[in-house]
Amino acid sequence: MRRFDDRVVLVTGAASGIGRATSERLATEGASLFCVDVQQEAVTQLVNDLRALGATAEWRLCDVSDDAQVDAAVAACVERFGKLDVLCNVAGILRFDHAHEIRTADWNRLMAVNVNGTFFMCRAALPHLLASRGNIVNVSSTAALSGQPWAAAYSATKGAVLALTRTLAIDYVKQGVRVNAVCPGDITTPIHNAFALPEGANPKLLRRVMSPMGSGRPEHVAGVIAMLASEDGAFITGEDVRIDGGTLS
Repeated sequence: MRRFDDRVVLVTGAASGIGRATSERLATEGASLFCVDVQQEAVTQLVNDLRALGATAEWRLCDVSDDAQVDAAVAACVERFGKLDVLCNVAGILRFDHAHEIRTADWNRLMAVNVNGTFFMCRAALPHLLASRGNIVNVSSTAALSGQPWAAAYSATKGAVLALTRTLAIDYVKQGVRVNAVCPGDITTPIHNAFALPEGANPKLLRRVMSPMGSGRPEHVAGVIAMLASEDGAFITGEDVRIDGGTLS
């Protein structure tokens, strides 16, 4: 499929996990990629790999929690490619704590990256997406849809992303900009691999977040993101799509 020929896509958190898989998937479908991340070596390697496959790709360091860096990244993307058609907000961080032990600095950091970063990117990209009648795909989580152990801060951030998605979808529906979200569950990513139980946690609670199909792969999420961002999703906006192997079924 070449659903993204002549389309420019900006992917945050592009260097690894779901962000990398999304960049690779869209590149194979013809997209020109602008890949942003805080991991310089990894995002540089991604872009080199995409170019080796014949894709057009650029990279830029960007901490999405910094609105000045976000504004500069979006401006650089549009300067390079002349437009922006799709924004994929994948960048995010995760940690697990007992709620009464969450440090304020950790709470604020999760909010800064997962919530502020998503909003800053949407805000900077929307003028260009209005011009191209483009769309946004945000990455939320099944943590926004059900109670998950030790995830008070993370769940709050992903619930905010989901609420933001639905609100933007309505705000801009008449201007031709679609906004959707995916809600991954148990997906094997660097974030997933770094998971550690907080001290004294009951491991039986893990059953609430374990898929009966086993862990998914980043490519499973990337395929759904590609569908939502393409013309195959032309009549979908304000939606959240679970990708959780039946965990919440």
